[in-house]
This record gives sequence, structure tokens and C-alpha cells, in this order.
Amino acid sequence: MTTAAALALNPPQSEPANLLNLLIVDDERAVREACREVARTLGFSALVAESAEHAYRLLESHAIDVVLLDLKLPGVGGMEALNRIKQYRRDAEVIVVTGCGTVQSAVQAMKNGAYDYVTKPFSMDELKVLLERVDTHLKLKSENRMLRERIRSKHGFAGIVGSAPEMEKLYRMIAKAAQSNHPVLILGESGTGKELVARSIHFSGPLRDKPFIPVDCGSLVPTLIESELFGYVKGAFTGAVQAKDGLLTMAEGGTVFFDEIGEMPVDLQAKLLRAIQEKEIRPVGSNRRIAINVRVLAATNRDLEQGVSQGTFRRDLYFRLNVLSLKIPPLRERRQDIPLLSGYFLDRMSRDCGRERLLSDAAMKLLLAYDWPGNVRELENCLERACALNSGPDIQATDLPGAISGNGHMTANKSGSAKIVPMSELEKQTILHTIMQLNGDKLLAARLLGIGKTTLYRKLKEYGSQDC
Repeated sequence: MTTAAALALNPPQSEPANLLNLLIVDDERAVREACREVARTLGFSALVAESAEHAYRLLESHAIDVVLLDLKLPGVGGMEALNRIKQYRRDAEVIVVTGCGTVQSAVQAMKNGAYDYVTKPFSMDELKVLLERVDTHLKLKSENRMLRERIRSKHGFAGIVGSAPEMEKLYRMIAKAAQSNHPVLILGESGTGKELVARSIHFSGPLRDKPFIPVDCGSLVPTLIESELFGYVKGAFTGAVQAKDGLLTMAEGGTVFFDEIGEMPVDLQAKLLRAIQEKEIRPVGSNRRIAINVRVLAATNRDLEQGVSQGTFRRDLYFRLNVLSLKIPPLRERRQDIPLLSGYFLDRMSRDCGRERLLSDAAMKLLLAYDWPGNVRELENCLERACALNSGPDIQATDLPGAISGNGHMTANKSGSAKIVPMSELEKQTILHTIMQLNGDKLLAARLLGIGKTTLYRKLKEYGSQDC
């Protein structure tokens, strides 16, 4: 086809540059013109091509966003045309058009990268719905791309994401703490990222090449904490068939991070205080003391001052740990970071599953309105659950948990009015419903719900479930 003929089919348009460009590829003139008219009413800038070769030339000279491709073009295979189009415009979304008896080819086309398909003969209303959907999808992709750029420029330390003023203040405190060797007490609610902050302090400072040893004080068996921290000698107790170094020895020259320090038994707090002050430990069953050189970071979601007044936490240990103090703001106090965090998590999940995940506007509004008692960890688990259960390209409001979408807070009584459902019952419904949606996969359910597998099995036992 000559350039003049191409211009006759696609005369220059004076439409705004921000319109989406649609290329209609079909060998039937009536179909091309009807589709072009519908596209223009929806705000698309529409070009037409009557052959694959013509389409390739337009793809070379125009920034095409969407292609409506008839799979039954003369002289070329539909899959070949789709692959060539994707080579020219990798990010373009392709809607394939197929005959009623060849839906199988449309399904194969979607596996090869097509966005969706429509069968001939189709109504203009069907086309309108498809174009509206792809328009929304492309806008979400654009927003997601901008979010990724913001994320790259807004990482504070070691992958912490956030640009709220509260986070900027936290970054400055982390930078100062990283350059000292003093103990640091990190305060924050569950799920705010206390271990991430501890890692940032360690890996941003002069000890970055030394060990970083996390100790979860809440998960260690009380009778084993001492031997885990200080180590033991052979024969110290039944089962001690050989000597073992403790975590404080393994961290020599580096950092020990005591997560949930408020959970540590009071009698062990005294031994830890002595180890920090005297810089030496005594393994269980040994009379010999071993010198240690470690930096101590600690974190808690408890009010340690209250614990001191109640006698559950030693005052002297509290003051020893609280040389420097950092407080991580809860997510509800930095809501402006929710889109940034959502983009970060969805970008990572998209890479893991090989399929791009985007949030609809309605879903984002719900995320922004929710108070997030579980903070960033709850947001991450919510999005991971939505990705696991969602089958479409975009996450909708209905894909979010009931507690967030508002579908799980109340039920109707006989009079039709709303009845408050206790939190324990909501928790039960959420757990059982998630397991059912995941076809009984309890390990995945525990991960998506943000609870330990032991906790999940204990809850199921309480519910009298046959699955426990």
C-alpha cells in the first residue's frame, strides 16, 4: 500500500496527545469503520488497517496502545500476526477477534499474550465494554509504572518504603543510630517493620560486614532461651551430646537483635543485662566465662515503662536498652504511603508469578480507608491473598478480605437491621473461609492470614473443625 493510500484510510487527526491509540486490523471495511466509530465515542484515537502488513507499518510509525486484531486475516496466520505485533509494541494490549467455531485459537492467543478476545459476529455494545475495560487497565498500568518510579526514589534504608514526613524523620534517626555502637530500642506496633529497621541500622553502619543475628524472644521455649543465647557445654543437660555456641557468641563483632524483648522472662532479663554490661557470658553447664563483643538492638510492641511499673520488665535492663529510641509510626498515621507500599508489594508479586497485578481505584479507596491494625504486614498479606484468589488482570474491591471491603463486619437480624458480629466470630469466619477458598491448604492460609501454622491449628481445634 502506498503512503497516500495509508493516509486515505487513516487521515491525520487533531486529537489530544493523551488519548489512547487503538489500531483496528480487519479485512472487512464495514467492521473497521463500525469499530472505529465506537472507539472514537469512547475517546480513543483510532487507526485502521486492512491487512497484517499495513498494521506492521502503522506500528512502526505510531505509538499504539491497543490493537483489535482479526485472527482470520488473508495470507497470514493469526498467531504469527499476534507475535509480530508484540515484537513491535511489547506493552500494547491486543484484543483478538475470532469466529464462533474457533474459540480455541482465541484461548491460545491469550496464552501468547493477548489481553482478551471477542467472537464474530459481535455487537457494538460488546466492543464498547471491552474497550472500556482495556482503557481502565491501561490507566492502572500507567499509575503502577509511576508508583514504581516513586518507590525507586523513596526507599529509605535497606528497602524500607515510605515518603510520609514521619518516615523521613525515622530515616534520619536510623542514619544517626547506624553510625554509633549504642544499644537501640525500636518501638512500634506489630507489623510496622521493626526487624527491617534493625537490619537497616546494622547494614547501614560500620558493622555491615559482620553477623546480624535476630532472636525472636516470643517464639523461643522459655526453658531453652538461656541455652540458645549463651550456648552450653557437652553434658550440661539431657540431650546435650556436644557443646554448642550460643547466639551471642555467633554474633561476635556484629549485632544481636532481640525481637519482642518484652516477652523475655524476668529471670533471664537479669542474665542478659549482666552479659551486656560485663561483655561476657557463661554457657549453660560451664564455669568458664567467655568475652563477647556485640551490639544490641531490641524491639517491642509493648509499653515497657508500664511493664517496669508492673514488675514484668526490669527497670535496669530497660534503661540499658533505651540509650537510643526509635518509634515506627503505624500505617494508619501515614496513609499517604499506602499506594506506595501497595505498588511495591504488587510489583514484587507480579515478578514472582510472571503476571502483572494492578489495583483498581475502588480497591485502593478501600485500602486507604481501612485502619490496618496489623500495619504493613497486614497490607502485604491482604495483597498476597487477593493475588492468590483473583483470576483477572486487576484486583477489584471484591477480591479484598471482608474486614477491609466491609462485607464481614455486620450481619442482618430477623428484623432486617444490622447486628454487630464479635471479633472472635469474624476471626473464625475469616480463617475458615480462607481455608475453603484455598481448597484446604492450611499452610498457605496461615501465610496469607499472617499467623503461624501452630496458631492456625490451635484455632481450628478451638472451632472443632475436622480439618485440624
